[in-house]
Amino acid sequence: MSVDAATKRMRHDPLTPAQRSYAMAQVKAKDTSTEMRVRSLVHQMGYRFRLHRGDLPGKPDLAFPSRRKVIFVHGCFWHGHHCRAGRKRPKSNEDYWLPKLQRNAARDQQDRVRLRRMGWTSLVIWECEVAKIEALRRKVVRFLEAREA
Repeated sequence: MSVDAATKRMRHDPLTPAQRSYAMAQVKAKDTSTEMRVRSLVHQMGYRFRLHRGDLPGKPDLAFPSRRKVIFVHGCFWHGHHCRAGRKRPKSNEDYWLPKLQRNAARDQQDRVRLRRMGWTSLVIWECEVAKIEALRRKVVRFLEAREA
């Protein structure tokens, strides 16, 4: 066994399985603080939207049916953004987490392709972008006001 493999085997999760299970159960899939901030901003800007449309691929966080546009609000870690948080990788149970994170990114891409085939345009807003509110505002306006060819 190589030194790297032995080192990986020696790493362990500092939490008990019950503690880890509880911690993971607290991770929300929708209505996250990041999503709520984006929703608030978009609403303040005067746009109205539908939430979590289950009939669309990926259940977009915000849907604008009359414009046939959707916005996904993605956590950088969970969806594999290229920023610092997105590049961070779990140190325990890598055999589970690395493929899972890769599947998340692949699924996101496939959802956007399926939406495009259905005539919808999508925008991804990353968690790290929410801190720069004016840049985010401009990005949303450009996306929602753009006329699709």
